[in-house]
Amino acid sequence: MLARALLGFLALAALPASAQEVTLKVQHFLPPSSPAHAQFIKPWADAVTAESNGRIKVDIFPAMALGGRPPQLYDQVKDGVADVVWTLPGYTAGRFPKSEVFELPFMAASAEATAQATQEFYEKHLRDEFKDVHVLVMHAHAPGSFFTVSKPVMAVDDLKGLKIRAPTRVINEALKALGATPVGMPVPELPQALSRGVVDGATIPFEVALPLKTHEMVKHVTEVTGSRGFYTSVFLYAMNKQKYDGLPADLKKVIDNNSGMALARKVGKIWDDVEKPGRDAAMAAKVSFHTMPAAEVAKMQAATQPVIDAWIKEMDGKGANGKMLVDDARAMIAKYAK
Repeated sequence: MLARALLGFLALAALPASAQEVTLKVQHFLPPSSPAHAQFIKPWADAVTAESNGRIKVDIFPAMALGGRPPQLYDQVKDGVADVVWTLPGYTAGRFPKSEVFELPFMAASAEATAQATQEFYEKHLRDEFKDVHVLVMHAHAPGSFFTVSKPVMAVDDLKGLKIRAPTRVINEALKALGATPVGMPVPELPQALSRGVVDGATIPFEVALPLKTHEMVKHVTEVTGSRGFYTSVFLYAMNKQKYDGLPADLKKVIDNNSGMALARKVGKIWDDVEKPGRDAAMAAKVSFHTMPAAEVAKMQAATQPVIDAWIKEMDGKGANGKMLVDDARAMIAKYAK
């Protein structure tokens, strides 16, 4: 029996690398109903399974089903707790400072344009920040709006004293500059924070408001119009480096075919398109919609310029050329926004 088992083991060991099969555990922080899960991560999983002829199996764990909290996702994929994660670098404040450039106030255009710019910027400037993982794509969401429980935000002064949920360090600073009190938290914690009065509102895009039912908990939405939105957040879809490096060449090619700029463009378009269902749901819930007047938007831009200046100075202190990074990011966004 021992000899037979040994022969079986040797037969398996002799299989060519091209016959290797792998399972990828993908973890993210939103529910299965979210566009991120249903329109991005699940189709991505289906594509790599199909293109590998079933040799890559993907198990998806939404809503942190593998355990942990959203700020731990980067370390989970770095350490191999998960094979692939979708997360925000900004959930670990200050850890990936150069990637914050797209989160600076009034940088973002459409999600499709900003996602492609973010991916190009990663390829040029961010490989060192994310050297511990294999980056599949970086992208951004459509410019966010103000969702408030009881007080509409029609002017900069309306933000004074309001406790506003913010996702990242840079957006925290922008809200402070506008007189609000920022409350940092991962977005899955927002519904409870609204229901308990921990926050008076939030800066979020419509696409995430729908699965979290935020539109049922607020009375007002204020959109900041113009060629550049008030803010966006940067997302990272990354794979464990050792898992990727251990794949045979043909399976690496499958992963590569579903990564990079083509994926950034696809994901960006998804994020633009899914704003509409979220907006429609808010309208159906009788939320009052407001558009901030252009004069007040100009005041917001002036009030938040010191945040950009401080970030540039901080980057200079870290040995990076902060102004060059800002100029490069703006130029990339402009290129894809044409």
